[in-house]
Amino acid sequence: MPRVLRIINRLNLGGPTYNAAYLTKFLAPEFETMLIAGTKDESEESSEFILDNLGIAATYIPEMKRSINPMQDRKAYQRIKKIINEFKPDIVHTHAAKAGTVGRLAAHHCKVPVIIHTFHGHVFHSYFNPVKTRIFINIERYLASKSSKIIAISDQQKMELSMIYKICAAENIATIPLGFDLDKFNTNRDSKRADFRKKYLLDDDEIAIGIVGRLVPIKNHRLFIDALEVVFKKSAKRIRAFIIGDGEERRKIEQHAASLNIKFVDFTMNEKKAPLTFTSWIKDIDWAMAGLDIIVLTSLNEGTPVSLIEAQAAGKPIVSTSVGGVENIVLPNVTALLGSPNRLMSFANNLVWLVENEQIRKAMGEKGWEHVHQKFHYTRLVEDTRKLYHHLLEQ
Repeated sequence: MPRVLRIINRLNLGGPTYNAAYLTKFLAPEFETMLIAGTKDESEESSEFILDNLGIAATYIPEMKRSINPMQDRKAYQRIKKIINEFKPDIVHTHAAKAGTVGRLAAHHCKVPVIIHTFHGHVFHSYFNPVKTRIFINIERYLASKSSKIIAISDQQKMELSMIYKICAAENIATIPLGFDLDKFNTNRDSKRADFRKKYLLDDDEIAIGIVGRLVPIKNHRLFIDALEVVFKKSAKRIRAFIIGDGEERRKIEQHAASLNIKFVDFTMNEKKAPLTFTSWIKDIDWAMAGLDIIVLTSLNEGTPVSLIEAQAAGKPIVSTSVGGVENIVLPNVTALLGSPNRLMSFANNLVWLVENEQIRKAMGEKGWEHVHQKFHYTRLVEDTRKLYHHLLEQ
């Protein structure tokens, strides 16, 4: 039985944890997998419940953190080398940047036969200054030269990695989209909707607009707030907006909303109505999606945004920036209206149009489940990965 050492940056809420968890669980018993993970930031919500629900135990490396720390990173590297020498994997498969750096270096120096890395996103634009960005690109090029295969999670990402940033040749990149258990988003929608709207004091005629994700600069929540100001002025509909998630930008987002005279409430502290509600993290996101009417994404850069896959599975129309792999997971003008992150009025007008047109919202939402339920199901993810593993082992 081939052995796989799977290494993930950290267990924070998001697509990488689901990816690593489903592969660890459902590639067994054909592959024996050991999962190791770093530690999340304090501002991030833990995703350990995903592993718990699947009966998976992870081995933690506290030294492996999101931020760069040469001393801690070296300790993480040494610990991974020790694990490799004891576990003796046939494959080391890393997920996301930090795990990909220390994990692949350790695997290469331990002469692991097959080394694979999945880019769940990348930091090659909109994260750092040009000098730091160039350093990261050069590091990734070196690591790619030591990898048996790179996995991109969308065709758009594969094109960027190979053609724009030249991390490696296209033939060295396999595209394997993410996979999830989407069935829960298509069941008991009415009861979930009623329960969510009762919890957050939503009247039947109020249109709920939601954005889901970490409150960090790359997610560009400022655009969401600016667009809300336009919508509130242009539409006579009763509108409530919800920011689901938390993170380091929380106070800045609140301050920006206040500067535009958009009243807001932290519902975890004060359960009352306001035009803008901060909910913090909601683990049962299928429950939240059921209660919302429009899902928004405002990011400057994305790999495969999980919230948009989930929105379509829940039958919700989308207004999003057209960045990264977004166009690979939605149907433009069918399940989603797309615009540039640098054009406020275009984005805001898309949102106004959906707010004003209930039938369009319904029609777009109905197309979502049909589009995603097989393409992004975890069984497809597992089968694609199984085939790649066997191919590389045979080589």
